[in-house]
Amino acid sequence: MTQNAKAGTQSVWAGEKDYLVHGATQVPVVLSVAYGYDDMDEWYDVAIGKKKGHIYGRNTNPTVQAFEDKVKILEGAEAATSFSTGMAAISNTLSTFLVPGDRIVSIKDTYGGTNKIFTEFLPRQQVEVVLCETGNHEQIEEEVAKGCSILYLETPTNPTVKITDIERMAKAGREAGALVVVDNTFGTPINQNPLALGADLVIHSATKFLGGHADALGGVVCGSDELVEKIYHFREINGATMDPMAAYLILRGMKTLKLRVRQQSENAMALAKFLETQELVEGVYYPGLETHPNHEIAKKQMRGFGGMLSFAVKGGVETVRDLLPKLQYANRAANLGAVETTVGPARTTSHVECTPEERAAMGIPEGLIRISCGIEDIEDIIADFEQAFQHVESGLKV
Repeated sequence: MTQNAKAGTQSVWAGEKDYLVHGATQVPVVLSVAYGYDDMDEWYDVAIGKKKGHIYGRNTNPTVQAFEDKVKILEGAEAATSFSTGMAAISNTLSTFLVPGDRIVSIKDTYGGTNKIFTEFLPRQQVEVVLCETGNHEQIEEEVAKGCSILYLETPTNPTVKITDIERMAKAGREAGALVVVDNTFGTPINQNPLALGADLVIHSATKFLGGHADALGGVVCGSDELVEKIYHFREINGATMDPMAAYLILRGMKTLKLRVRQQSENAMALAKFLETQELVEGVYYPGLETHPNHEIAKKQMRGFGGMLSFAVKGGVETVRDLLPKLQYANRAANLGAVETTVGPARTTSHVECTPEERAAMGIPEGLIRISCGIEDIEDIIADFEQAFQHVESGLKV
């Protein structure tokens, strides 16, 4: 039904038909832990994967499978498997393919939790980790050419929304025999499809834009049947299973994915342009701005520039403390991708696990504020930021 349909139509219809029951128009929430069989041979065939079906909730679930099918269609993948959180998707994927003695190449500007895996956990497991300057494609290519098992990218990055050329890096990865993994949480399948650009696997924190309502945790990995089967096997044994209710909530949220992402992208562009005019702002980071160092790459590989941006303020942490509480239409919280605008400094959101020194090494100033634009009327959001800036500026003049 949706094979040749566009992304907005796929977001509504894809992956659901096989899971509807009794004439229902919505996928049901199946909360059963176990699935019974009277025929012992059929039970065995399902258990070993010879026949389709479900045996135990840690392995598979009909509601969860509907979610996986929808995402795999949106990403143009052969298969997808889900997880309890986005970090579970990342850590399980890396653990599936890395063994002691392996080498992984990535960039410095990854999400704080991902960075901790690279700097703390993988070295303990005798995996060599090389973190390159984000945007320095020559350095990444040089390190990949030395040999590695995985090339791991995040683009746009969290929270500085830096851009990496996926197609170029995927080519380098293929030539070196590396598995190319891309975190597409900020990009979303509406704005960017890494698999079509040559990546082997694409990861999402489904908690964010896919769900879009800040009410369910989840993660998902998409790719070829062969690779996803290996990740699924690791996950089914280690147990980071997505909850059926979370799968339902994210499925429901995904029906408006294109509408939300389109509005969030428009809002982010308008807000970024406004922030560039403010005296208290030292820098604005948004790939849709022509001033962004990788704007041309973003134009090439993205259909829209997304709902995430960040900006640095003069006065650092003290200005952040004064500015953010003045906002009326923004949640000050450690989340993103929701219908409400959400703001916060990296020191309490994306990189709270890192020390100030570690954040500085990644090029994240303490006065950096991350914004996840919601779907509100942008005139109200801009007016809200304007009055907040006025409050802070008037206080500085006293």
